[in-house]
Amino acid sequence: MKQLATYFSLACLISWLIWLPLYGPVLGLADLPVLPFHHGLGGLGPLIASFLTTWIWKKQSGIRQLLRSCFQVRPVVYLAIALLSPFVLAVLATAINSLANGTPFELSGLLTYREFPDFGLPAFFVYNLVFFGFGEEAGWRGFALPRIQAKFNALTSTLILTFFWALWHWPLFFYRPGYTSMDIGGIIGWLFSLLTGSVLLTWLFNASRGSILVCAVFHATIDIAFTADYADQNIANYMGFLITLWGILAILYFKPGNLAGIDRQRENCYGSGR
Repeated sequence: MKQLATYFSLACLISWLIWLPLYGPVLGLADLPVLPFHHGLGGLGPLIASFLTTWIWKKQSGIRQLLRSCFQVRPVVYLAIALLSPFVLAVLATAINSLANGTPFELSGLLTYREFPDFGLPAFFVYNLVFFGFGEEAGWRGFALPRIQAKFNALTSTLILTFFWALWHWPLFFYRPGYTSMDIGGIIGWLFSLLTGSVLLTWLFNASRGSILVCAVFHATIDIAFTADYADQNIANYMGFLITLWGILAILYFKPGNLAGIDRQRENCYGSGR
């Protein structure tokens, strides 16, 4: 528990301090310097916290294992699922929208992004992979999830982790477009989507035998699919429905115990000896 408490505290502290110039004006702290890609830099907080906490308790052996997990490719099938499935869902959501509302089947929006309109898909993928893929998943799934799963089943662990993951996002509600306009209903919907995504990430992490790379790629591609500049915003709603359905099916098929076809990944994958 001390390891988890240290990690969660550091992850929030580091990210919230980095983001302070962005939400500081709400607190009366104006004119703090804002750097290029400042929001993305805050996404590195969980990664930094995971390596700091690992060093404190596991030293070099823990760092080596954490790094190996960051670049673990096999089984390749899960890396392919992580890379391609969000785009498949985007195509399906566009098709559903076209059939339901009689709109043209148009996918060009999948290659444009409001926040960085000059970015193409490769550049936006790298941005998301570095800052929010590895930046978040090295911590949430790579460090925290195995330690929680050492005490609880996979679904309960996912619920616990989602609570802290949601808390980590707190400053975004003061400055981030899309967050600042949320009402209570929107926040509840956001929490549910976060939980659904967390279920799928737990499945991918456990099924891939603890690959942070797989989770990082999925995090990056799902962010791309949801932040694309679609001409019809109903597409995002249909995508949310498909993701939710996928998450529910994963729970029903793989069962709450492991959320995978193999045993869940526990702390001993980082050398705890359990």
